[in-house]
Order: sequence, then structure tokens, then C-alpha cells
Amino acid sequence: MAIEDRGEAKVITHALARDELSRLRDVETEQVEFRKGLVRLGRICGYEIIDGRMETEYVAIQTPLTDTMGERVKGLGDVVIVNVLRAATPFVEGLLKAFPRARQGVISASRDESAGMADDGSFPISIDYVKLPEIRATDTVIVADPMLATGSTMAAVLEAIRSQGTDPEQLLVLSAVAAPPGLVRLNEADPGAELLTVAIDDELDDDGYIVPGLGDAGDRAFRTD
Repeated sequence: MAIEDRGEAKVITHALARDELSRLRDVETEQVEFRKGLVRLGRICGYEIIDGRMETEYVAIQTPLTDTMGERVKGLGDVVIVNVLRAATPFVEGLLKAFPRARQGVISASRDESAGMADDGSFPISIDYVKLPEIRATDTVIVADPMLATGSTMAAVLEAIRSQGTDPEQLLVLSAVAAPPGLVRLNEADPGAELLTVAIDDELDDDGYIVPGLGDAGDRAFRTD
């Protein structure tokens, strides 16, 4: 299983996930390939979640020749994917290739860059739109955002989800790249959430960006500044 426990988070170590992340980091990767890379990475992460976090069951099946037993993944219809706009959109597109029957939610959240980073390393967060499907106790909820930097945005997103009175069987926060301060903040803010990422990077710079990181995933995916 290509998910390793690194203390503050679980890290998806699949070779193809690391390969895609390296391409995403490269400053020479242009917009179209960057978006496609996020889609591919989302799909790989989805498959790893299925392999590492979902149970299987044996079922009776009939082949063209005889009766036999097969193995099926349980709970694929009990998945909710929450898209944290906007950078997560291609990332979620990839997740949906692994979970085509998933119900989808959308939360628009952004940090106030003009306010600057506070002494505790956080940013003020604006939640502008929340649209979630019904979340049941048996569900696996995957909250996707490619970058987990200070953790301020994701902490606000998790608070918005929890405010709906939801307590799913599994609440997974999925990122491509995470920074240690953000992981610490989320573990303190919502200990019930499991943090999954493809890489834990070194640090945040003075502006709250992940180093080495991959730049602003939203700007690179949508050609904005």
C-alpha cells in the first residue's frame, strides 16, 4: 500500500503520484499540461484512497463458464467529494474518474492576501459560497485542495462542513503539497479529519507560500495572475 504515516499526515508515495507532482512543480510546465497533470494526480490519489481506506467484500458472480467468487469495493456509492474553489477543480475532475458515483459539494473560500499573515501564521478567510449534498454517517468525505499552506483556508472549510451537523465515517483532507504549519493547524482545528498529501514540503515563506511548492495552482491552471 502506497500510503505512509508521517506523523502529522499520511503521504501517498505511489511512483506515478511522485512523477506527476514533479511535472507540476516544474516552472516550464505550461497551463494545459499543468491542468492535465492535476487531473491525472487526482485520479491516482483517488485510486490510492480506494486501495488504502476502503474495504472490499466477496460476492458471488457467474462467468461465461461457471459460478465463482469475486471481490468488490464497498462504499463506492457513499462518497462525497468537496471541491474547494478554484484550484481544486481539475484535481477533483481526476478524483471523479476514480469515484464516478460520488456526490459533489462546492465551497468557495479564499484568504485575504492584502491583510497579510498574522503572527500565528494564519490569514483571514472569506467563505463566499457553500453548497453541500446530504452527508450521511456512512459516507467517506474527501475535501480536495491542491495546496495546504498555512491551513487557514482548509480550517475554515472544515468548520463550514462540520456546521452542517455532519459526522461522516471518514473525513479526508487531500492535497498535492502541504507545509508543516498547515498540517499542525488542521490537526489542532479538527483532530477527526485525516490528512492525506503527496508531499510535505520544507516551509512557508514570509507571504505564506509553500517552499519549494509549485507556485499558485489556481493561477497556473487557469492562466491568471
